[in-house]
Amino acid sequence: MQVTETLKDGLKRGYAITVTAAELDRKVTEKLTEAQPEVEMKGFRKGKVPMALLRRQFGERLMGEAMQEAIDGAMSRHFEESGERPALQPEVKMTNEDWKEGDDVEVALTYEALPEIPEVDLGSITLERLVVKADDAAVDEALGGLAENAQNFEPREDGAAAEDGDQVVMDFVGRIDGEAFEGGAAEDYPLVLGSDSFIPGFEPQLVGVKAGEEKDVTVNFPEEYGAANLAGKEAVFSCTIKEVKRPVPAGIDDDLARKFGVDDLDTLKGQIRERLESEYGNATRALMKRALLDALDEKVSFELPPSLVEAEANQIAHQLWHDENPEVHGHDHDKIEPSAEHRELAERRVRLGLLLAELGTKAEIEVTDAEMGQAVMAQARQYPGQERQFFEFVQKNPQMQQQIRAPLFEDKVVDYVFELTEVSDREITKDELQKKLEEMDGDDES
Repeated sequence: MQVTETLKDGLKRGYAITVTAAELDRKVTEKLTEAQPEVEMKGFRKGKVPMALLRRQFGERLMGEAMQEAIDGAMSRHFEESGERPALQPEVKMTNEDWKEGDDVEVALTYEALPEIPEVDLGSITLERLVVKADDAAVDEALGGLAENAQNFEPREDGAAAEDGDQVVMDFVGRIDGEAFEGGAAEDYPLVLGSDSFIPGFEPQLVGVKAGEEKDVTVNFPEEYGAANLAGKEAVFSCTIKEVKRPVPAGIDDDLARKFGVDDLDTLKGQIRERLESEYGNATRALMKRALLDALDEKVSFELPPSLVEAEANQIAHQLWHDENPEVHGHDHDKIEPSAEHRELAERRVRLGLLLAELGTKAEIEVTDAEMGQAVMAQARQYPGQERQFFEFVQKNPQMQQQIRAPLFEDKVVDYVFELTEVSDREITKDELQKKLEEMDGDDES
């Protein structure tokens, strides 16, 4: 076998691989010899089929296997000996397309090599870790939100008209073309006006109703409504109003705490404080990570594989286009050309991605099976009732596994790098944290 370099331009590589006919024939013979003892064929005892007959029967298929194995072996040896790693799957093309048995096989191998990543003095990076405490005001604000969500309703005075936010208790029957339909009736149904829990246009028509009143509500089911027999049709709901109730926020006391599964208000406050400080910690970590990536981006510079940059730029442009056109769910639209800004962002992402991967590899950082399992479980919770199907999908889909594993690996590398940098703490307020997060989001959008 011969391997000859044909291209070396930056990170672009090209090689001509020649697999001789003699080598292929030898591989086919080895495969036939290995299989011969188990072959059964009419007219011959098991293991006694002549080699010539075996070659005639199986030689063509085994020749294809031999070609593939020889080429794969040549590529593996090349990457092992050269120390190079391809940025993307190498392109392998047979160049003598008129090949026939007895000819050498000639193959062109092309790829972009991953660059050498320069060493970075991580100890020279200084970072600021922001610290935000959950003060009493923040805890009280969160408690107020819980009390509002846990609100009760009490009857309004006789003859009072329902207002937006009130609860209306009613019986109703829905009809289409005068005929009642399945699922369109209920008794003593409590509906909070303004909750948007009913068909669009239903709740506003009940604002102003009074207990004891009867009212017809006319609405149109949306075109995309789940039940095909109702989608797009006009319906009239005959409603009998039984009660009109006003919202009353729950008291901030031990009773409220018990509604949320704890014994008393002090325990609930403690849980809220822990949750808030955990949220603040996640936010400040995101800011610290951005500062680290900015520092690394300034410190490293190396040639980037054009194919990786182009793929990332296309992905960025495509994602941003869909963010701006949320009504388009498919991908059957015109090609979206990346802008100069998209390519600049892509270069940063590829550069930092390669650097973090190199740092993680050298530090022997790995994502454990337990960590993967927890991440898959967290994503599966987003599909209630379909968790099993999601697990099976992930198990059968290596690309999905990589999508889940990649951010886990990156976060572990970032935490490792944090430990090697010089970090100082600074306490700030919740409002200051919010401002910094908004500034970071603004930078992401620009």
